[in-house]
Amino acid sequence: MSPFSPTEFAGLECLSTGALILDAAGAVVYVNPAAETLLGVSGVLMVGADAATTFERSPELLAAIDTARSQLEAWRGASGVVRSREEVIRLAIEEALLASHRHVFGVLLWFVILPGPSGAILYRLAAYLAGRWKPLLGFGEFAQRIFYYLDWPAVRLTAASFAVVGDFEDAIYCWRTQARTWLDENRGVVLAAGAGAMGVRLGMPVQEIEGADPRPELGVGEPADGPFLDSAVGLVWRALVVWVFALGVISVARLL
Repeated sequence: MSPFSPTEFAGLECLSTGALILDAAGAVVYVNPAAETLLGVSGVLMVGADAATTFERSPELLAAIDTARSQLEAWRGASGVVRSREEVIRLAIEEALLASHRHVFGVLLWFVILPGPSGAILYRLAAYLAGRWKPLLGFGEFAQRIFYYLDWPAVRLTAASFAVVGDFEDAIYCWRTQARTWLDENRGVVLAAGAGAMGVRLGMPVQEIEGADPRPELGVGEPADGPFLDSAVGLVWRALVVWVFALGVISVARLL
């Protein structure tokens, strides 16, 4: 039985914004009509239930998770595996960190190192060929080795920028102790530093169509959850501001 009287929340009935009130244990004690409409769940079912369970019952949330699964599969390549909510969030954060490096920070670095856009084109072409020729033994090994050397300075600057704009100590700790455990060390540097900077745990084994992928754990702190998606976006934006500022300083220095 809720310790609160329904009359205590009478004013919330008229709100067009959804409102839920929880007790100290995290159980729902009140739901206004707008929240029922938003979540698509009757207030009778929600009152007294744990808040996490309440949100899991929402048809809209379940549909959003299904959409996220589909988009993640399109991003990473179809695997045919139905992933849990936590796996979807964790893998989405990993893909976001790697994509920001490969498509933004790495390109910016080589744009500065070589004159004009030639460096950016070289970097993206090397990344494309490393993935395209991977199944080919001779050409594949050569392309991957070339891209490894091109990517080596870029991943470390990306990791350093994540550390500067996030939790510096945890980012450096994870970078130094965990990056080498990853199969691809360059990817491991970006993921370990990003996870440490956000205080989230990434990596960990995942199920693929070929079987379990025994990936090591990266990062420290809490398991990946919804709010960390916003944290990942914020981390990338803050790092981009640092890069743009550095590029501005370099451009001014060249003019002097």
